[in-house]
Amino acid sequence: MIPQDFIDDLIARTDIVDLIDQYVPLKKSGANYMACCPFHKEKSPSFSVSPSKQFYHCFSCGEHGSAIGFVMKYQGIGFVEAVQLLADRVGMVVPNVRGNNEDSAVHRAAKKQQQQTLENTVQAACEFYHQQLPLNSQAIDYTNKRGLTSDIITHYGIGYAPDGWQPLAQIFQPYPSVSLVESGMVLDNEGKHYDRFRHRLMFPIRNMSGQVIGFGGRVLDDSKPKYLNSPDTPLFDKGKNLYGLYEARQAIKDAGRILVVEGYMDVVALAQFGVGYAVAALGTATTAEHIKILFRQTDSVYFCFDGDGAGRKAAWRALENALPQLKDDKSLNFLFLPENHDPDSFVRTFGRKRFEEALLHESKPLSVYFWDALTENVDISHQEGKAELVKSAAPLLNQMTQAPALAYLLKQELSTKTGIDPSNLAYLMGQAAPRRHVEAKSYQLPPESFRQPETLTLVQKQIRALLLNPQWAQYVVFPDYLPLSGDLNALLALAKFYQNHQHNLYIGTAQALEFFRDTPYANVLAFVFRHITDWDDNSDAARQDFIDGIIKLSQQLKNEQIEQLKQKGNLNAQEMKLLMQLIAMR
Repeated sequence: MIPQDFIDDLIARTDIVDLIDQYVPLKKSGANYMACCPFHKEKSPSFSVSPSKQFYHCFSCGEHGSAIGFVMKYQGIGFVEAVQLLADRVGMVVPNVRGNNEDSAVHRAAKKQQQQTLENTVQAACEFYHQQLPLNSQAIDYTNKRGLTSDIITHYGIGYAPDGWQPLAQIFQPYPSVSLVESGMVLDNEGKHYDRFRHRLMFPIRNMSGQVIGFGGRVLDDSKPKYLNSPDTPLFDKGKNLYGLYEARQAIKDAGRILVVEGYMDVVALAQFGVGYAVAALGTATTAEHIKILFRQTDSVYFCFDGDGAGRKAAWRALENALPQLKDDKSLNFLFLPENHDPDSFVRTFGRKRFEEALLHESKPLSVYFWDALTENVDISHQEGKAELVKSAAPLLNQMTQAPALAYLLKQELSTKTGIDPSNLAYLMGQAAPRRHVEAKSYQLPPESFRQPETLTLVQKQIRALLLNPQWAQYVVFPDYLPLSGDLNALLALAKFYQNHQHNLYIGTAQALEFFRDTPYANVLAFVFRHITDWDDNSDAARQDFIDGIIKLSQQLKNEQIEQLKQKGNLNAQEMKLLMQLIAMR
């Protein structure tokens, strides 16, 4: 009874990697994450989680599903309870479906329409700004001065907001509009409306789906403020997004690390010199949400800050927010550049090789920077200094609940620095000796262990391919005169689901699995899912195989119908006409 559009939005907002990692420690493996399956006993990891498709699958026992399915299976709860748990987790309110739900349905539809309108508004503004850049001599001079190539400008979608009070009126009529104000593109000052961004170089900010959600604007001279960012809107939350992350995805994967810098120009300049794995916070300190996002991308996170007081303050704030999110298989490093240098100027002066040498060999691991910062103004040669160190370090170390090994080692070091016995130190830190409790867990062998290998029919292979590639639904077309039955109906139903949601960027495999839960097609979808061996194959060759498969199925249906008509005998005029048409199309 819970509306399907709510389920779709819930799955889109739930990061399945972050969710499952709370129950099962995940390790990044290529584009996906791996672990030993929590649903059967195994020694080698075969449990895979896809952040892009938002589902999990065990290649051994065949267990699979969305975030909802995982919670149901792992915690042994029902569908409604699982939805409520996930909704609470992401701050959504499950619609009250008892009685007349027409009003709430209208409200949800209106909210969804608002979201789409805002997305279209900022996207149109982005295209307008990008078109304006080559038309303004000052903007061109500035980009040339900063050495930005056309490829980099295009890659990041950099544009220019013209000078004047209402440049956006050139493409938005009426001006102002509700969407322009709600998206933060236009300011309302006591009834007077004007563009927020004027005479600035514009940096589009994208979410992980590539949708423009906001902007950062930089002045072309020494005006203040130097940077101006979009305000928080229904689309944009600066504390939960990072500039350049969408553009840096492949470079992060290739390098196996991610670099956090302070400014948009730092990100762009580094990319131009071949360091394409840099991102930046959006005018705020690095938040806990930022840290979560960073760790979802890679195990190695580097921060690069100016060596001045502001840079060191920003670094310490990042460390504080990282401690509760830190895990023993993750690493944080901090690089402080020489005075009068930022990443932009450093890479232009010394080049990529020297910058990456400094990053990899001169940055400080968290464990080193932690003590350097805490003891910088504390004299631990005196007892008072040691007491002060314990007081400042204790609350920070107590936050490292997800990195027990590193926390233990740092506490040992604190014991050494202060000369306090570890057990007494634990008492001073408000901790008792931890009790080790391992909950007994029952395992079951994979149901396939004692079965002969099962093979898929052609239509089942097509269903499997379509499940993982929603964009291929456009190729699933069967003539109306061909009767469909069995698994073919499931293939057509899946294709229609994707076709009906083709304009929704967030609809994918996970939503499809939930849509068909408890339907006649659920069993065949579950069956084909157990036979998935490669869920990242969306190559041109795989797409052509899918198209060829649809053509082959259509031909098989035609042949079957021809034989049925031949065996029937005594055909009426309409059936005879159909038979002749089918034979002609062979």
